[in-house]
Amino acid sequence: MSLKVNPNRMELLRLRKRLVVAKRGHKLLKDKRDALIQEFIRLVKENKKIREELEDRLMKCYIIFSNASSLMSKITLEETLMFPKAKSAVEVTFKNIMSVNVPKYKFRYEKDFYAYSLINTTPELDIALRNFYEILPLMLKLAELDKAASLLADEIEKTRRRVNALEYVLIPDIEETVKFITMKLDEMARSSTSAIMRIKEIIRA
Repeated sequence: MSLKVNPNRMELLRLRKRLVVAKRGHKLLKDKRDALIQEFIRLVKENKKIREELEDRLMKCYIIFSNASSLMSKITLEETLMFPKAKSAVEVTFKNIMSVNVPKYKFRYEKDFYAYSLINTTPELDIALRNFYEILPLMLKLAELDKAASLLADEIEKTRRRVNALEYVLIPDIEETVKFITMKLDEMARSSTSAIMRIKEIIRA
């Protein structure tokens, strides 16, 4: 569908410049979309790898903790884990990927996570707790990848819509309008030439 414009040379020049900009923008957006898709695929593959590793390590942690629980009374276990001393925190920074700010998480903890007497507890409990603490950074990494993939998916969809709008709507409309104005100007030029020739013939006569 052609745009509603006045068919004159100024408008034709303006539309031709706009068409050049639209085509350049379309190419840049397509390149951005392709780069985002490649990064998204990389994140999904890394996510899958880390998720499998995390699930495997969590299963082992639960088995060890279950063994520790079976070797201790329920009351002793609850009293042992009731007052933790370790303080943990998550440091959040951001990384720019193709104009998308994705979060980066870093796990920190202070003090010893053994907040109980080692006399009344089993070695299995110590091992289980250490393993749980060791997989916390892995859990944060997985959360980081999930969030990054989600943000990139949203940006891919936005970029795809912009590419389609340029490719199937704006650029064809401008091209059709340029063609329409060119035809109108050619028609006006032919009419002017015919009028001049008729005037010349009248003058000669």
